[in-house]
Amino acid sequence: MNTKITGADLLAIGYKEGSILGLALEIATTKFEDKDRKEVLAVMKKARDYPENFLDDEIMEPLAKAMIEEVTTPKNETIPLIANPADYKIYGAEFIEEGATKQMNTAMKLPVTAAGALMPDAHQGYGLPIGGVLATKNAIIPYGVGVDIGCRMALTIFDIPEQHFHDNVAKFKRELIAQTKFGAGNGFKGKEKADHAVLDSKEFNLTPFIKQLHDRAYAQLGTSGGGNHFVEWGIIEFNEHDEMLNVDKGRYIALLSHSGSRGLGATIAGHYTKLAKELCKLPDEAKNLAYFDMNTAEGQEYWMAMNLAGDYASACHEVIHQKMINAIGGNVLAKVENHHNFAWKEIHNGEETIVHRKGATPAGKGVLGIIPGSMTAPGFLVRGKGDESSINSASHGAGRQMSRTAAIKNITKDQMHAVLKEHDVMLIGAGLDEAPMAYKDINTVMAAQTELVDIVAKFTPKMVRMADDGSRED
Repeated sequence: MNTKITGADLLAIGYKEGSILGLALEIATTKFEDKDRKEVLAVMKKARDYPENFLDDEIMEPLAKAMIEEVTTPKNETIPLIANPADYKIYGAEFIEEGATKQMNTAMKLPVTAAGALMPDAHQGYGLPIGGVLATKNAIIPYGVGVDIGCRMALTIFDIPEQHFHDNVAKFKRELIAQTKFGAGNGFKGKEKADHAVLDSKEFNLTPFIKQLHDRAYAQLGTSGGGNHFVEWGIIEFNEHDEMLNVDKGRYIALLSHSGSRGLGATIAGHYTKLAKELCKLPDEAKNLAYFDMNTAEGQEYWMAMNLAGDYASACHEVIHQKMINAIGGNVLAKVENHHNFAWKEIHNGEETIVHRKGATPAGKGVLGIIPGSMTAPGFLVRGKGDESSINSASHGAGRQMSRTAAIKNITKDQMHAVLKEHDVMLIGAGLDEAPMAYKDINTVMAAQTELVDIVAKFTPKMVRMADDGSRED
């Protein structure tokens, strides 16, 4: 099928005149000849809004790299890498792609690296691989944190029995649509806007650059992004009483959400990565791991901006969950939240380090976290074991086994609908690139990290909402 996509079509979805537009047009017109025009434009827009998600994609990788490489490279003296870096632990090595291990190998060569680990859901990213954990000595790496700063999982467990959901599906669907908003650039207007104490944070006055992001943050508060971000209803099952949460054995309705710091975090990431590259020139293979010394003004500024973005991401989830609690009713038994794409000050081998977890879940001893599967696969509420070899970390999900364009080219809508029906899952939005078959088997991933976490409860998705095309809703 001839898609007949033109440069004007790409300009209309956000591309700008220049070499990137030409590359995007070439890919759109030569690589997707047999695909529906709307589907191709959707994936091209998703690539424009979330280029980092396409770095492991055999078709879209050149375009993704070109867009990210618009960040300038510095011309000061190059900092040499370490010739013989320390070893690091890989969990589930047999199903981790070579690109991810190559990126981790490079990260281990940084002169500021103290230790590293690679989680079983790892795949190639930008700078540090997704699923990469890196402890550094008094240094912070913007692309070791990632673009979607403070991206997190949030879980609310209700005292509502499972049957109530099945008896009131229409209401749960109506409120899920009414109380959420998805897609890159999307936000609320006027009286729709939510309020939260995070908007009064003094860090918004940190610099003129941060201050000018306040209005956008206000508009997007309580919204979710595109890509693999979701808000979903499901059933969580406890096989025994959990003392920490004070939840009895049983099956309960639960709300699970996954999203991050929206435009605020993405803009902060781009700005400080560019600044880091200007101040810290590394060899080409490591240039996207440019770092700030924590003793510098720039390092402290990024640290505060990163934490602001993390607090904002948490506030977005709080707004979403409170809206849903108000709409559905019932008592809240427990709430659990954890985040990734962040850096923490932690003691490792007796010394304070900056631990970057890019797509990895904190799993210190006794720490609760949520590890999702896919829209049809179960997720797990877990408790960390505090394993030092993993730098107190675990996976942040199942991880992709199929690139986004490979999923679009090889999975049909009928196949995706069949899988949803088989698992009795209602889907609102999402494209073929988020099809369940594009992800690794979550049970295999969990089996590879039994020494890292204990499973507390199992979450089964029943109604999932995502952005229609990964960027903007119609």
